[in-house]
Amino acid sequence: MAQLATKAPTAEKESFAALLEESLGTSESLEGTVVKGRVLSVDNDMVLIDVGLKSEGRVALKEFAVPGQPVELKAGDTVEVYLERMENKDGEAVLSREKAKREEAWTLLEKSFNDQVRVTGIIFGRVKGGFTVDLNGAVAFLPGSQVDIRPVRDISPLMGTPQPFQILKMDRSRGNIVVSRRAVLEESRAEARSELVANLKEGQVLQGVVKNITDYGAFVDLGGVDGLLHVTDIAWRRINHPSEALQIGQTVTVQVIRFNPETQRISLGMKQLEADPWEGVEAKYPTGAKFKGRVTNITDYGAFVELEPGIEGLVHVSEMSWTKKNVHPGKIVSTSQEVEVMVLDVDPVKRRISLGLKQTMQNPWEQFVEKYPSGTELEGEVKNITEFGLFVGLPGDIDGMVHLSDLDWNTPGEQAIQEYKKGDQVKVKVLDVDVEKERISLGIKQLAGDPFETAVAGIKKGEVVTCTVTQVTDGGIEVAVGEGYTGFIRKSDLSRERSEQRPERFAVGEKVDAKVTQIDRATRKIGLSIKAKEVEEEKQAMQEFGSSDSGASLGDILGAALKRRQGGSEE
Repeated sequence: MAQLATKAPTAEKESFAALLEESLGTSESLEGTVVKGRVLSVDNDMVLIDVGLKSEGRVALKEFAVPGQPVELKAGDTVEVYLERMENKDGEAVLSREKAKREEAWTLLEKSFNDQVRVTGIIFGRVKGGFTVDLNGAVAFLPGSQVDIRPVRDISPLMGTPQPFQILKMDRSRGNIVVSRRAVLEESRAEARSELVANLKEGQVLQGVVKNITDYGAFVDLGGVDGLLHVTDIAWRRINHPSEALQIGQTVTVQVIRFNPETQRISLGMKQLEADPWEGVEAKYPTGAKFKGRVTNITDYGAFVELEPGIEGLVHVSEMSWTKKNVHPGKIVSTSQEVEVMVLDVDPVKRRISLGLKQTMQNPWEQFVEKYPSGTELEGEVKNITEFGLFVGLPGDIDGMVHLSDLDWNTPGEQAIQEYKKGDQVKVKVLDVDVEKERISLGIKQLAGDPFETAVAGIKKGEVVTCTVTQVTDGGIEVAVGEGYTGFIRKSDLSRERSEQRPERFAVGEKVDAKVTQIDRATRKIGLSIKAKEVEEEKQAMQEFGSSDSGASLGDILGAALKRRQGGSEE
């Protein structure tokens, strides 16, 4: 009996030790897990919770709070908490409601990740390379490239609001979650795109949001699919850059102009929803009428003038000024300047209006011919010297030309022009004005009388004149007539007799008599002939002293005439 009594307490001790060890071992394995506990009391900001261990634990009341709602917790409620340690230095269990919620969230997120289901989160912070997202207690990383389909300049409107996300990667051991908002948008966009494209047709009017602006137009989101609104289709008026009429985020009403189902490219227009200002343009802007407009654009070849919103005409550089030639249009007009123009031509098919600026001003050539008719003497500055004459500045900011042939009566033009240089003040006479060709012919030699006319004033064709040999050539002799004007006797005109038609029988300085056969005012030369003089003398002798028919020989007749001439000389 004694032995039995001794053994019973020993067995009980061994059983209790085993139970204690089992209990302690079980409790230790609970660390790092979520356990259920019972609320014992709620004191101020702390909640006392019994989780079935040797001691209770305390959790801050705020960890049980739900955003936007008051905390409703009382003694006896069952809650789930995270057991961090069995006991701390005060002998209490270390519990956390926040970590419990995080563990719960991880479990749900893993299920969503495996099932490829979207999750809801809130962007609440910015970190290097992206943003932080709260997924019901679990913190995830959102790379910057995964925020939207296109780069987003300002993410502020997205922060603090629930957004759908797709989990790209999860690693529970490292506490790493990577999410994407872009993947959700692309998926939704693809669905909306398919539905929109299936019902899309040309001429359809849609609402859209301006997503992006480029130099050539704007991309408009139609709800899952983008269309291009070209700069020329924004308005009927000229728009140099889309930003003049649109801004990102703006809601616009557009019409589908073209749609290619194969490439799924959509061309949009805004101006097509407004009345076309070009309708009836010929009646509104008849040829020859003058209107006021505003310069909208300046190019190398002219300037565009807006007559009304949507109606522009081109003033070609050749129609900008009567006098300023080869000048850039920007030196004549400036952008936004209001000008008066004349309609020169209207082409409603090509939507072109040709305008003239100079036509609204008086033609300076018409003014000139009215004020300075032919024969008027003026003074001007030599503006330019060319191989064919001088350009002289005249009143009205126009130039006239003195041709080489009008520089000097006696000196060849090539020599006479060398006496002039740019900037010289010269006197000129107006010879002719061609308004259509915009040309004014001037003369300098015409300021004085033509000495050739003076010299030949007393000379008539057929007269016999005495002249002096100035040069002997193989083709004849050159002689001086009157006041030094040049005449020429050809070799065949040197004598009636062929044997005497030799230029070398004449000497420079010798005086000869010759008959005037021609007065050439163009070449300013007098044509002479000794042969013609001799033939005429022979005819006169024949008439005076008889003819060969009366029996007298030619020698007798000429001899008689010669004797009579000699007798007259002696007398």
